[in-house]
Amino acid sequence: MTYSLTFDRVGKRYDQTVVLSDVTFRTEPGEFVVLVGPSGCGKSTLLRLVAGLETITDGEIRAGDRVLNDVAPQDRGVGMVFQSYALYPHMSVRDNLAFPLYVKGVSAEEQKRAVQEVAGILGLEPLLDRLPRQLSGGQRQRVAIGRCLVRKPEIYCFDEPLSNLDAALRAQIRVEIKALQRKLKKTTLYVTHDQVEAMTLADRIVVLNRGIVQQVGSPEQLYTRPANRFVARFIGTPSMTLVRGKVQQGRFRSGQLVVPLGLEDGEVLVGVRVEDVCVLTKPGGSDAAVEESDSFSATIRAVEPVGESGYLHLSVQGIELEGDDSKGTEADSGQSLLASVPGHAAFGYRVGSEVMIKIRSERCHAFHRTTGEALTLSASGEEP
Repeated sequence: MTYSLTFDRVGKRYDQTVVLSDVTFRTEPGEFVVLVGPSGCGKSTLLRLVAGLETITDGEIRAGDRVLNDVAPQDRGVGMVFQSYALYPHMSVRDNLAFPLYVKGVSAEEQKRAVQEVAGILGLEPLLDRLPRQLSGGQRQRVAIGRCLVRKPEIYCFDEPLSNLDAALRAQIRVEIKALQRKLKKTTLYVTHDQVEAMTLADRIVVLNRGIVQQVGSPEQLYTRPANRFVARFIGTPSMTLVRGKVQQGRFRSGQLVVPLGLEDGEVLVGVRVEDVCVLTKPGGSDAAVEESDSFSATIRAVEPVGESGYLHLSVQGIELEGDDSKGTEADSGQSLLASVPGHAAFGYRVGSEVMIKIRSERCHAFHRTTGEALTLSASGEEP
């Protein structure tokens, strides 16, 4: 059996420092929920509140109908995997796996059976007699997960478990964690800084900033329908470009950029994903720039071939870009947009050359200039 987790106006303070404020959301039983946000946003603290490693200042956390606030950590049915693995260096893999059961007074025979079961699930049988120093990073992480599994908790908490691994190992262990969670069907909270981890692992993502929940939704919802400017910039790699400008007679204008928007006149921010900047000029420079309605010219500042895709950093005269508040940066004085092109084509573009580009206006996002809240557009392009 597994439980839903309910966070009801949860708050955490250290003296006068507010770490979490009014955190409210609910997981479904067996759901994989990923917590993301910048460093210091409170995501690891929220995990520690669930596990009972920190006390709750305000509100309630419930597992099913059971309030966890005053329940001892060992009685919560919560298992936690830490970033540092926290393995005992003088113990074999076998003894590391068995230790949580030994502490609980479980019989030696039951310990042996449980260790063999978990070792089989995680592929650790050949490693049971090794010490942690004899293991690779990925193997140590599997042991840390196994030590959590052996307790058979109803809720799993993962605190950046892959951050110490190289890129190849992260991809491998990420797939293993996803498959394991699907097999166990246990409610899982997972903290990460890695966007790929969040987007590929999560059933739903919770975005936090400065201790406040910004949005809860599926990866697709957060990417295509961000609730505010912060989520728009934080979710997605590369980040969404935000352009400052004015709406006049239903058209947003910023320098050469003109986008039809069904909004009232005034200053707004328009958000553009990298894949929605269309490069009309073919690579190589031999073909003349193709001009279409609402297209405009840009100069290539840099080219980044990154494999199957490539990115063009484009300078556009007159546009004003918004700084990235999710990373604390100011407006970009370089006046650049980012466009995506096929990886093989990226090598054909040259820094300093001019290209014609067009924005997919139907896929643009609009945000309130002051509050940063999303401005919802109807299918007809008019504000409801």
